[in-house]
Amino acid sequence: MSESIQDGPSTPERILLRLKTRGPAATAELARELGMSAEAARQQLQKLAADGLIAGRQADTAARAGRPRQDWELSAAGHARFPDTHAQLTVQLIGSIRQLFGESGLDKLIHQRECEMRRDYQRQCAGISSLQKRLEKLAELRSAEGYMARVEKQGRDWLLIEDHCPICAAASTCQNFCRSELQLFGEVIGPQAEVTREEHLPAGGRRCVYRVRRLPHA
Repeated sequence: MSESIQDGPSTPERILLRLKTRGPAATAELARELGMSAEAARQQLQKLAADGLIAGRQADTAARAGRPRQDWELSAAGHARFPDTHAQLTVQLIGSIRQLFGESGLDKLIHQRECEMRRDYQRQCAGISSLQKRLEKLAELRSAEGYMARVEKQGRDWLLIEDHCPICAAASTCQNFCRSELQLFGEVIGPQAEVTREEHLPAGGRRCVYRVRRLPHA
């Protein structure tokens, strides 16, 4: 398998992508969704497990009788197949900036990044008045940056879902990157809605999820 799962849609890569974007699943479920036999899926999963890219876990069957079901999920090595852009260099640079300029210098760097992103996002979203359309455009821009972003409707709210974080190493080292992005999303979406974070990948979540709730006066 190639070093990056972005290079080709092989069966192992399709399995990894499915587990990355939609979470744990059983062998039969993966076989059905990927259009393959249960035996073929089992063989592929066993290879991925042997390579340390996935791991089995017992599914929550408290509400069901019968044999416990095993689901498959990505291991840490499996998550690492989705590249974290220049991770080691980024962490080293953050450490150097802290040593040379302190936390205030690092905050200035993050603020500058936020300003550049704000200008780009607002320029791209200019003229889009619909909340849903603005969200879809934002997801498109984030996906182009490697965040695997998408929008889902949930009741009266929308969810902005990012299945991957290409700067996860930097975000884990300095949480202000994530604080900055949460504030940025609110500004780009505008005063017609509020944005809150419900899942956070650097904090141990499977992905980052932002709930967008239209305000009553909007």
